[in-house]
Amino acid sequence: MPDQWMPPIKWDDGLVEILDQRLLPHKEKFLSCSTPEQVISAIKKMAIRGAPAIGVAGALALALGARSILTDDPGEFRQKFSKICGKVKNARPTGANLGWAVERLYSIVIENPRAPIPQLRGLILAEAKAILAEDVAVNVRMGQRGLEVVPKGAKILTYCNAGALATADYGTAVGVIRAAFAADPSVSAYSCETRPFLQGARLTVFELMRAGIPVTLITDNAVGSLMSRGMIDLVIVGADRIAANGDTANKIGTYMVAVLAWTHNVPFYIAAPRSTIDQSLEDGAGIPIEQRDPDEVTNLNGKRIAPLGVKALNPAFDVTPGKYISGIITEVGVLRKPFTKTIRKALQQ
Repeated sequence: MPDQWMPPIKWDDGLVEILDQRLLPHKEKFLSCSTPEQVISAIKKMAIRGAPAIGVAGALALALGARSILTDDPGEFRQKFSKICGKVKNARPTGANLGWAVERLYSIVIENPRAPIPQLRGLILAEAKAILAEDVAVNVRMGQRGLEVVPKGAKILTYCNAGALATADYGTAVGVIRAAFAADPSVSAYSCETRPFLQGARLTVFELMRAGIPVTLITDNAVGSLMSRGMIDLVIVGADRIAANGDTANKIGTYMVAVLAWTHNVPFYIAAPRSTIDQSLEDGAGIPIEQRDPDEVTNLNGKRIAPLGVKALNPAFDVTPGKYISGIITEVGVLRKPFTKTIRKALQQ
């Protein structure tokens, strides 16, 4: 069942409550957002992160936006709502779920051109809440689907954070680990720290420990060493966008882990809902890669760790070619190669 102890986002009587993940694991504090601009800021500043969670946040931001448009003119409402949609969609460019959620809510306005504005507001909020609830249900199903790839007593490596905190609840990659541990308590995990934002050290380890799942934290550059010593049985990571051929964008460093897994014959799996798939992109070359503030590389916890004046490059994501991926775990099953064919079939279900 999904966790109820720490959902990262919720709707509370006209407010979007967002767990500020920048403060974890030391402090649990919710941000109360009453405007779409406040939610957009939380997304950009990584108070909430993870492609599915950002998609849910974007949907709830639009529900706030619809409430803030004070007009009785349907045309004016549609025009202003469209502008808010554009702002929300551009909050972070790499993840597919955000654009998917925005398009889903905008379609309500398009498909109901004559509906009274109060009715539109209600329909938009209902759809945003549905996206939140569906995400939790999808993650639980994904965890069960992933059981088929996890051997007994598996030592699973994961990268970044693809747990409850990256979704509406339960998690994608970490959701599979949770389901595997529930079925087999001899399962354990290794979590990479995930520089420069340390999502693995701060968030994934926090989640797994809180769930009672044995986890060992390692530095990102220890992956090859552990694999060469036979200490990793498989890798499961999340995704921010998946192209039609299976090429997958995930947190920077995932490509490195995938190549090492390929070299050492360690199965490498992606766990992601179908809403992460962008069939409009033929391959990973078209996936936009967010470039973040270099200060995230040169500073740690507000303290400078690099010499003043040094240049720093800070891409937030990289793209793992489909050839390195053993399978894509979705809510409708584990997709195998050729991904172009199996992805197309999965999206039709």
